[in-house]
Amino acid sequence: MLRCKTACFGDRPPMSDSLPALTAEVHRQLALLSYPREEWVPSRGEDVLDVAIIGGGQAGLATAFGLRRQMVGRVAILDRAAPGGAGCWTSFARMRTLRTPKHVSGPDLGVPALTPEAFFRARDGDAAWEALAKIGRVDWQAYLDWVQATLALPVRYGHDVTGIDHDPATDLLLLRVMTAEGPVTLRARKAVLATGMDGMGAWSIPAPFDALPADRVSHTSGPVDFAALAGKRVIVIGAGASAFDNLATALEEGAAAGIMLVRRPTMPRVNPFRWMEQAGFLGQFHAMPDALKWRFTRHIFDLNQPPPQASWDRVAHDPRFSLFMGAPSLGARMEGEEVVIDTPQGPHRADHVIVGTGTSFDMGLRPELAGLAPHILLWRDVYTPPKGLEWPALGACPYLEPTFALREKTPGTAPGLRHIHLINYGATPSMGLSGASISGLKFGVARLVDGICRMLWLEDAGQHLDSLLGYDEWELTSPIPQEVRSAAE
Repeated sequence: MLRCKTACFGDRPPMSDSLPALTAEVHRQLALLSYPREEWVPSRGEDVLDVAIIGGGQAGLATAFGLRRQMVGRVAILDRAAPGGAGCWTSFARMRTLRTPKHVSGPDLGVPALTPEAFFRARDGDAAWEALAKIGRVDWQAYLDWVQATLALPVRYGHDVTGIDHDPATDLLLLRVMTAEGPVTLRARKAVLATGMDGMGAWSIPAPFDALPADRVSHTSGPVDFAALAGKRVIVIGAGASAFDNLATALEEGAAAGIMLVRRPTMPRVNPFRWMEQAGFLGQFHAMPDALKWRFTRHIFDLNQPPPQASWDRVAHDPRFSLFMGAPSLGARMEGEEVVIDTPQGPHRADHVIVGTGTSFDMGLRPELAGLAPHILLWRDVYTPPKGLEWPALGACPYLEPTFALREKTPGTAPGLRHIHLINYGATPSMGLSGASISGLKFGVARLVDGICRMLWLEDAGQHLDSLLGYDEWELTSPIPQEVRSAAE
């Protein structure tokens, strides 16, 4: 519920009864926009999906909505989580509020009544919206849940995609899926990987922290038993927003001390995402030449995002908080029951370590892509940056088609890749902010949906031509005696 200017917690005001009316208004607006109304993609079989979307977070929902508006009918969203648990907002995200400005749009795809502002005004009232600075993390998930329910988007929860194969005889993708009832195989013409920030690989515990016992080290993007850290000393590695939010959560749950070790000598202060929130960059990045794409993306990755002011304020004045800058971790070991992290400034001792070091960029670590990863064309296969501008993580990203489709490293070795579209964090060098950022949804999803529809149309163009040539439904039905018809007619 929306309340104060920076956070969403504490006592909630009475719920507005305007949400049912807003839901009705969404349906009214969609009806006004529902042209053309006919589905146009020919069926490939009763159980064949036109598009299977892997990931039921904000990008997956928006993509399904976009395809529905283009009258692509056989679509399913597959997510391994239970209802309400898709995406990051109620799983590993631990900030109080979004970093994105509250007036952001994206999942609404331009339908006014479906915007976040319309939802929160209806739910909490105009005064609460006007007083709000940032949307709460849990509130954002509530908005996404409302979008999914209002649009009746076809999410199949408890569906974990464990692999993707290609059947050359039918040119269909075969998705291996684990469900509560056991393994199943789904057939689809296209697949969309809307797998978020970790869709390029996996969150991992890097060296030297991987040498610690598993119960003494956690990752900011994984499960952390904060209650068990009460009364304990906690070291957090890194200075990103997630590092600060995890440290703050540990202190709020009663940790005895929170020690932050930061490799950088100074704290990042400039957030490049605020600069990127413009229609020019968000809408046109994808059209730039490779050299410019690389320069833009490398600078953004290098600059990194600072912790939001609210995240800093959660810990800065807590006497249990200690910050050490210019303190890269040189080693990690156990001494008795203590964890010891060695830095150039000396050792730091604690009971538990939380690592905030991001994700490993390796598509071979993704179960759904493990068998295909060696065949995927990467940026490092295509582009060599000037000396001094190298960035291995960028080089490991897929070099995408304009339709967001994966490309083959060697033509003919994995033809099914052209049917797999990627709108997760790995799409950034090719397509800019698109799916793994709220800011990019408005622009990225529209291009993705257009690309999928273009491929579906072109693949069936001959069939559509036959349909046109055979079309004989009369619009003018009045008898016209003056007509001269041939004997054959």
